[in-house]
Amino acid sequence: MELTLRANLRSRIAARLGRKYLARIKKHGIGSSTISLLPEQLLMPLRREGLDPAPQLIRAQDEAPISKVPLPFGMDAWVVTGHEEVKAVLGATDGFSTDFTNLAGNAGVLEEQNPGGLGFADPPVHTRLRKILTPEFTMRRLRRLTPRIDEIVNDCLDSMERSPDPVDLVQSFALPIPSLTICELLGVPYEDRHDFQQLSMARFDLSDGAIAPFGHTSASLDYFRDVVKKQREKPGDGLLGMIVREHGDTVGDEELAGLADGVLTGGFETTASMLALGSLVLLQDPRAFARVRDEDAAAAPFVEEALRYLTVVQLAFPRFAKEDIEIAGVHIPKGDMMLCSLSGANRDPRFTGGDRGAFDADRRAGGHLAFGYGIHRCIGAELARMELRAAYPALLRRFPEMKLAVSPDELAFRKLSIVYGVESLPVHLR
Repeated sequence: MELTLRANLRSRIAARLGRKYLARIKKHGIGSSTISLLPEQLLMPLRREGLDPAPQLIRAQDEAPISKVPLPFGMDAWVVTGHEEVKAVLGATDGFSTDFTNLAGNAGVLEEQNPGGLGFADPPVHTRLRKILTPEFTMRRLRRLTPRIDEIVNDCLDSMERSPDPVDLVQSFALPIPSLTICELLGVPYEDRHDFQQLSMARFDLSDGAIAPFGHTSASLDYFRDVVKKQREKPGDGLLGMIVREHGDTVGDEELAGLADGVLTGGFETTASMLALGSLVLLQDPRAFARVRDEDAAAAPFVEEALRYLTVVQLAFPRFAKEDIEIAGVHIPKGDMMLCSLSGANRDPRFTGGDRGAFDADRRAGGHLAFGYGIHRCIGAELARMELRAAYPALLRRFPEMKLAVSPDELAFRKLSIVYGVESLPVHLR
């Protein structure tokens, strides 16, 4: 009896503290003062050492590929690091929800910060919106961008050639290529590229707090509402203009702004990080450098292995259990949150064949989860591949003697960012 009373008392105290904590989050957001209160196990999937997952993630994966993390505001989270376990969660559409209301209800995020788009939507809304976008991301439609992507890449290389040495590959190569490609795809003004570069990059950085990115999302949506208004008046040749012409008012302005924001989110910062980090891999692996430079057929397998090895999108959108469900023998109660580590899954020895997933130019990296899995798999995966396959060989052929201008130990990588990346990558071109 006494044990029961103590347990009930502890439960009431925990619930009270949880409510206070949640109120604090709702009022102030999770900033530097509150993010430190989050369990380290929850932040672990966002930490790395150079290009490799943090040692604590490797240990967690060895001990339990699905591990429970009690949270202070009345629910539990589970960190999923195993390849098959991540696939099981991401593929269980009927078992888990990504709907934004889960975050608004449980994590102190405001409903008006809903970014819209595909990522935080469940069927049937997700099904309808994805059906609108899918035709624009087929290879047949995307091929129209091939000449423009080649032109964008060559313009960047021309500009680099005229620049004083050393050149920062992040600013001169990795950022402008996807930025201008997204401009072309969406049909937004080229002169706006700097604004939406900043809007896209800010939302993935958790150093100012776990909820701060949703404020940046609001700013991005404001920008795209204005773009949508202009496209309604005069539809252009880009994706937004096509949707306006083909679907009219069946897609509302808020939905269209959310879709545009989702394309920016999924297609700019992620590809920019891959271009920079993939270039770093090439600079550190002379064999891969020579292959991609000299062999036309080498670009595609390099891109796939680099996608697996780098996995710049470290976490999938959070999933919430709709009902009690079992994943890989683990019971997940209704309402619990699942955080799937894509970077951990792609380094799982059970997937990579016994090793820890070090970069291997000879590896055939089929089945990786760099683009996610299931109904929320990145719709722009083929566009990203097109950009990467065009950019890497062009860079190495233009500058075959390119070398790092600093020691690898001097490079600064992002901390606590959902999309991993390097802040700058200075190189000598000759």
